[in-house]
Amino acid sequence: MQTPRIFNWPITSIFWPPTLIARQLTSVLYFKHLVGWNRFPDWVLKHSFKSLPVAAGSIGMGCIGFPAHPAWEVTAACNLRCIHCHVASSKPAKDELTTDEAKGFIDNLARVDEFRMLVYTGGEPLMRPDLLDLLYHSKKAGLTNVIATNGTLITEEIAFKLRDAGVVGAAVSFDSSQSAIHNYIRKNDYAFDLAMRGIQALKKAGILLQVNVTAMEYNFSSLDELIELADSEGSGIMLMYQLVPVGRGSAIEEATLKVNENERLLKSLANKQKNVSTIIEPVAGPQYWPYLMERSGKSNGIWLKLAKQVFHGCAAGRGFVYIKANGDVWPCPFVEINAGNVRETPFKRIWREGQVFVNLRNREDTLKGKCGECKYRTICGGCRGRALAYSGDYLAEDPSCFLHPNGSQISAQGFDKC
Repeated sequence: MQTPRIFNWPITSIFWPPTLIARQLTSVLYFKHLVGWNRFPDWVLKHSFKSLPVAAGSIGMGCIGFPAHPAWEVTAACNLRCIHCHVASSKPAKDELTTDEAKGFIDNLARVDEFRMLVYTGGEPLMRPDLLDLLYHSKKAGLTNVIATNGTLITEEIAFKLRDAGVVGAAVSFDSSQSAIHNYIRKNDYAFDLAMRGIQALKKAGILLQVNVTAMEYNFSSLDELIELADSEGSGIMLMYQLVPVGRGSAIEEATLKVNENERLLKSLANKQKNVSTIIEPVAGPQYWPYLMERSGKSNGIWLKLAKQVFHGCAAGRGFVYIKANGDVWPCPFVEINAGNVRETPFKRIWREGQVFVNLRNREDTLKGKCGECKYRTICGGCRGRALAYSGDYLAEDPSCFLHPNGSQISAQGFDKC
């Protein structure tokens, strides 16, 4: 039997410069302070060290967990037909990057200093035949690897192969702690049991477990139970997505969370965080960070200055970047705007000079409506994917925001501690 290995990542790239670790520590300590995180010592003992390579190069906390990283949709192929999938495909796209093109892209990606890790996603990345070859290539290029998967294809043998190929973290998607709900959303009667098998295999291989959830009407009432399940299974991170009506999700737009439900969810997460060791971070709900500050009475002066350094809210285009299977470069899977293709333009040029990226990085001046007027536009910025889906303008205000235009108070229900 193979045994887990602790070190499987380039030490220098994680710890240099030392300010990276200092920023990460500051982020998590400020977060702990704002939420009253009772289980923080447990997280430190269980997950903090293994989280370092997963958060490689992170400059704070925000949407999609750790802002400074690229996610690559290596294939559109998938073995499931989830009702909320933003890719909305099942077969490989005809124009996916070839193995040689993919390796060239990885080499170009590794030349961007702030990127120290690469997320392999899909579709289902394990459906790509040359996945292990690509993982080994990015490992050799100095990147740590993370895989985002539905978990159903991961056996113990595959988990150890992934570990040997440089995978330090695996994000497994779950929709409910109730198998019937999860299987309904995934359109497969065995999806829950197979994903649980995958989780056990990943843990045996010593790969940090992350659980990804998409909150919507179908599972909203059972999210607390799912958080407890993720915590009991040893998940170091939980990303709580909200359904954005793109891809197959556009067909179930009525299941998206509206303003009041967004508020209820974020308040519930803050309350739940106190007594679990898993770090829960919202995706497509960047109002979480200003809400925590307002609730704690720390929204001005030095606290606001500190928050601007460590909280980043929506990370689309300002740390996070999404590369499609055919090489198109988007700011986020929910911001379906093509800034260029890596077959035609060097990735680094797209990343540095693409107008959509320039606009998103300069959101102090470019955001519109209530988001443009809000004092929290730096640490929140509204969900750009939701803005685009509902208005056709990725710089418009976020229609799910429950903050007042000046960002000085929570609307309607006040600062209850929920």
